[in-house]
Amino acid sequence: MDQTVDKLKEECGVFGVYSDSKIDVARYTYYGLYALQHRGQESAGIAVSDGDKINLIKDLGLVTDVFNKEKLNMLKGNVAIGHVRYSTTGSTVAENAQPLLTTCKLGPIAIAHNGNLVNADVIRELLEDSGSVFHTSIDTEVIINLIAKAAKEGIDTAIFKAVQAVRGSFAMVISTKDKLIGVRDPYGIRPLCLGKIEGGYLLASESCAFDAVGAEFIRDVNPGEIITISKDGINSFEYSECTGGTTCAFEYIYFARPDSIMDGINVHQSRLRAGEQLFKEAPVDADVVIGVPDSGIPAAIGYSRASGIHYDTGFVKNRYVGRTFITPNQEMRERAVSVKLNPLKCNIEGKRVILIDDSIVRGTTSKYLVESLRRAGAKEVHFRVASPAVKFPCYFGIDTPYRKELIGANYTLEQIKDIIGCDSIAYLSIDGLNKALVEGRQFCVGCLSGKYPVSTPIETSKEHLER
Repeated sequence: MDQTVDKLKEECGVFGVYSDSKIDVARYTYYGLYALQHRGQESAGIAVSDGDKINLIKDLGLVTDVFNKEKLNMLKGNVAIGHVRYSTTGSTVAENAQPLLTTCKLGPIAIAHNGNLVNADVIRELLEDSGSVFHTSIDTEVIINLIAKAAKEGIDTAIFKAVQAVRGSFAMVISTKDKLIGVRDPYGIRPLCLGKIEGGYLLASESCAFDAVGAEFIRDVNPGEIITISKDGINSFEYSECTGGTTCAFEYIYFARPDSIMDGINVHQSRLRAGEQLFKEAPVDADVVIGVPDSGIPAAIGYSRASGIHYDTGFVKNRYVGRTFITPNQEMRERAVSVKLNPLKCNIEGKRVILIDDSIVRGTTSKYLVESLRRAGAKEVHFRVASPAVKFPCYFGIDTPYRKELIGANYTLEQIKDIIGCDSIAYLSIDGLNKALVEGRQFCVGCLSGKYPVSTPIETSKEHLER
C-alpha cells in the first residue's frame, strides 16, 4: 500500500524567471521546479523566450526524467516559465503537460497554471461555438484561448479580460516574447510569490523555490493581482476587488514544503502549532509520541512539547521506494506499507503510543500503520489527526476522491476508531486549525466544512471539470 494513496493529491507547481542579464534562465527554472517537485510528479515542462520565439520542452515524468544538459542547452533566452503537474483535470498524457504554447496577434504566448476553473466547461463551449479549436482536455487551454481572443487589445488588457471571465482558483505564470506575467485568483486560493535575483525577478508557487536558486523572497502576489515584469521593471495592478484572501488550508496541513513561507505564515511553525493545539483538544496519557513521516512529524513534535510526553522516531522511511514501486498481487500490496514505512520496534515495544498524522482521507494506510505498531509490540495506539476530518471534495486544484470514499464523511468517530483499529482517535477542530494558522484570517476549508469561497458545480468528481 503506497502511503500516498491515503493522502489528498498534490496540485501543480509553477515557476517563472525574467532576466535582463546573461543568466541561464532555463537552468534557474529547472532547479526551481526541482524544489517544487512535491507539488506534482506526472509531467514537467519549461518554455523559454529568446525575444523572438518561445521554445518549449515538456513530457511526462519527473523534472529529472524530462530534462538533461542537452535539452536545457536548447532553451536559451531571458524569459522562462515552468510547470510540474499532478492532474486534477485532464488525463495523464503528454498533450496535457504544461506549459501550453500558442501564437496569436501578439506573437507567441506560453502559460503554466495551478488550480481549477469551475466554469471551464461553459467557456470552452462558447469558445468552440465561435471557432476556437482545443488540443487538450485541461482548463488551462481555456485561459490561453481567452487571452488569444482579445490579443489585439494588448497583452495586459487580454489577460485582464480573460481572468475576469473565469471563476475558480488559479496561480498562473505567463510568458510573451519579452515579458513575464504572474496572476493570482481573487481569493488567493492557490499560492504565488515574487522573488528577486541579480538582474531579474522570479515568480513561484512557494518561497522554497527561491531558496533553491539563491534568490531573495520579496512578497506574496496578492489575491486578484496581476504582475508584469519586463525591461521597464515591475508593474502591478489589481483586477479584482480585494477579498483579503482565503488560502487553501491544506497548503499548510500537507502540500507545501515545511521550509516555505506562504502568505506570511511559516509552514513548519503552523504544523508545530497544530500539534500543540491538538493536545489541548485531545489529550491522552501515553509513553511516547510518534509522527507519520514526513508531514506528520512537525505536529507530533508540537504535541510532544505541549504534553510533555517524550517524542521519538516511530517509523523508518525507505527513501528509495519511488512512486512506480510495483506491488504484484493483493497480498504484497497489503504488505507494501511496511516496505515504505517500517516501525522502529525498540521505540514502540511495550509502550502506549500516540500516533500523529497530518490528515486521513480513506483510512486505508492509517489502518495498516496501526496494525504494524501492534505487531511491533505497542500496548496501546492512540491516533491523533492534526487537521479536521476531510468530508467534502475540492473543486479548486486538489484531487479529492469521491465523497463516498472519504472515511470522515461516512462514519462516526467511534466507527473510524474501529475501522482503523486504534484505541482512541481524535481530529483537530476547524477552530483549532484556525488558531494554528492565524486567528482572524480566512482560509479555504471547503473540503473540511463544505463551505467554499467560490460557488461550485454539483458534486460529481474531478471528471466534471473535463470534457
